[in-house]
Amino acid sequence: MQNKEQLKYNWNLQDIFKSEEDFNFEKNEIRKILENIKEYQGKLCDSSDSLYNCYKQYEIALEKFEKVYAYGMLTYHLDMSNQQGIKLFKEVETLGTDFSVITSFITPEITYADESKIEDFLKNDKRLDAYSRDIKDILEKKKHILSKEEENLLANLSEIISAPENTFDMLTNVEFKFGTLTDENGEEVELTDSNYTLYLKNKNKEVRKQAFNLMYKKYSEFINTITEMYIANVKAKTVSAKLRKYNSSLEKAVDNDDASIKVYDSLIQAIDENISSNYEFLKLKKKMLKLPEMHIYDLYVNPCEVGKDEITFEQAKQEVLNALHILGEEYTNKLKEAFDNNWIDVYAGPNKKGGAYSMGVYGVHPFVLTNFVNSKRDVSTIAHELGHSMHSYYSNTNQRVIDSNYTIMVAEVASTVNEILLSDYQIKNETDKTKKAELLYELLEMIRATFFRQAMFAEFEKIVHEKIENNIILSSDDLNDIYYKLNQKYFGKDINIDEQIKYEWARIPHFYSDFYVYKYATGVSAAITIATKILNKEDGFVEKYINMLKQGCSKKSIDLLKMVDVDLESKDTYTNTINFYNQKINELKSLL
Repeated sequence: MQNKEQLKYNWNLQDIFKSEEDFNFEKNEIRKILENIKEYQGKLCDSSDSLYNCYKQYEIALEKFEKVYAYGMLTYHLDMSNQQGIKLFKEVETLGTDFSVITSFITPEITYADESKIEDFLKNDKRLDAYSRDIKDILEKKKHILSKEEENLLANLSEIISAPENTFDMLTNVEFKFGTLTDENGEEVELTDSNYTLYLKNKNKEVRKQAFNLMYKKYSEFINTITEMYIANVKAKTVSAKLRKYNSSLEKAVDNDDASIKVYDSLIQAIDENISSNYEFLKLKKKMLKLPEMHIYDLYVNPCEVGKDEITFEQAKQEVLNALHILGEEYTNKLKEAFDNNWIDVYAGPNKKGGAYSMGVYGVHPFVLTNFVNSKRDVSTIAHELGHSMHSYYSNTNQRVIDSNYTIMVAEVASTVNEILLSDYQIKNETDKTKKAELLYELLEMIRATFFRQAMFAEFEKIVHEKIENNIILSSDDLNDIYYKLNQKYFGKDINIDEQIKYEWARIPHFYSDFYVYKYATGVSAAITIATKILNKEDGFVEKYINMLKQGCSKKSIDLLKMVDVDLESKDTYTNTINFYNQKINELKSLL
């Protein structure tokens, strides 16, 4: 039995439902509403009344479902072995599937309706203003929607189209055995995909080299098979884009992201023009590691690591509050409410879900899961997840449920802003030079990995897709060569570009979700611009930032970020990121 002191570090799921009976009652209410929604199928666009009433019912059901789904998932994640929790979550998953299936007629019926008729409804029926953003989005994408028969055909082929990705996952996660290496203690240990990064961070150079060689020996053995899978995946995406009347698979991907090709090109162009900044950091890293020759497998070692400082949750809480105080009293008071009112389930527990996340629950408040182990690095996790929570809080309290879920293009902005503000606070307040250097190094490494590395991946994808769209036949040697040359470009001459790195492209699962990785680079760039303006105490900027967080998805992502002076289509945004990187490199140099 937990005492009162322990309970303050646990979620209070009664904020969603007082009892399981209330949960079951709401679940049944949703099913009744879904039955009502079914009645509009086939006649949704007959009148503005039908369109409004269906959307109104959908909105009510959606708000109820957010609570039901959250209650089921959060209960399950507290103890994933608890049979009652498993049953609860399966119930809400089934309800979610039914919800999707029953409401799936809305988009196609609006798509295939007479567009002038829908526009007339929107113009003359003010009740539809609440849903106009969603309806207009459907109409905007109309030119890329196929006939009902063609859409049905593609839907039936979706499982076959996703076969390369599924096969890749099965091959690399289940079938691959990488062998054993000898660790720093002389023990034989098995290398796996999950512990590979740990061995790359090992202080012992020989351990790092063994892990690197074992990993890419396995990928080299299967490189032709993986090439066939990846090329098949790229071809499927290019054919789909062509069928939907896009000029390229990149155009289709950025359209779905609420972005543009200009965003993608500006990112890569800015890095092309400023790549020497990355060389500067790598040159410094080589010097800090005191290596006469630095290899790719030496990249992940932290030369500044001075040990694992312990911190209590109460200390971590105060550090986050101090660091984010710059965002104003309203923001800080809401963070205090999160800490003091059971928004966070803090500590690891038996069978509790690992990792960390934030889940916004419309009409209630966000819930944060962490697995706090009293490490200084946990502080950054808390700040990050509370960034998501505050974004959800502002969005949910200022938008209708239908416009409250922000898009993937802005999803990591608020969380990364919080991380950068925390990092700045920690660096400025650290008196120990060695620890200050460690904090600076970690910030620089985060930017290198999130900005430069992800941009290299993005450039690889762009080159490969363009070649395939131009009917150029690519072999495994061609893909290896493209990737190896990109490593040379991004890492420069201070690193020995080991030949095995040419196989790395073959182990990146994100490549099967085409043009996904560039969003990491754009996200960190937006966050750096915003955090810099906050730290510079630019007049009225915090208010502008919080106003942006309140918008949900009521505006296009690019337009949302323009509200806080971030233009993702401009090279300047990415040049600002590189300037920030240069500034931190110089700070680390002067400290050392």
